[in-house]
Amino acid sequence: VKEVEEIPFLPIDFFKSHQILSSKDAVKKIFTSSGTAGNSTSKHLVTDLSWYQRSFLMGFNHFYGAIKEYTILALLPNYLEREGSSLVYMVSELMHQSEKPESGFYLNNLKALSKKLTELDNKGEKVLLIGVSFALLELVEKQSFQLHHSLVMETGGMKGRRKEMTRMELHSILCDGFGLSTIHSEYGMTELLSQAYSK
Repeated sequence: VKEVEEIPFLPIDFFKSHQILSSKDAVKKIFTSSGTAGNSTSKHLVTDLSWYQRSFLMGFNHFYGAIKEYTILALLPNYLEREGSSLVYMVSELMHQSEKPESGFYLNNLKALSKKLTELDNKGEKVLLIGVSFALLELVEKQSFQLHHSLVMETGGMKGRRKEMTRMELHSILCDGFGLSTIHSEYGMTELLSQAYSK
């Protein structure tokens, strides 16, 4: 393969049934999908993590500016509770790159997250709260916010924890709960090692 156009299409199912490799180098990391679309999970065998790092750092920088400007608070319980999440890897690396000491993951301690989010927003800090849909809903059910300097980004899906709802319904509830006019979205696929953002 010499040109991008020569790369053949590859069925996503192959990541569930085959070992897909683009190099003969040693596998450095195995990312696995959350498996919410069915029982079997996709496995992405990564031989060079720098490709993924460049992809998500350049993508974030393109849409949101320098990562160093943000304190990142992550509410990703179902991802943290399993091995091999590319989303957790990405967010962890974004936190590392941001160099903000108050960045961190929150599992079940919504009270501590609420306090930290309010405190940072009141100080005028640029905060990125990234979370899975069901966990963000739980957060705004426990406390309402009036944020002014924060971005809230949902990563989609109820992951079998709550009744599915349309994105419009979800964003309406989250906008009310966080006191914001917009909720951002991040879409990622284990198989593609890529992100898409919607503001």
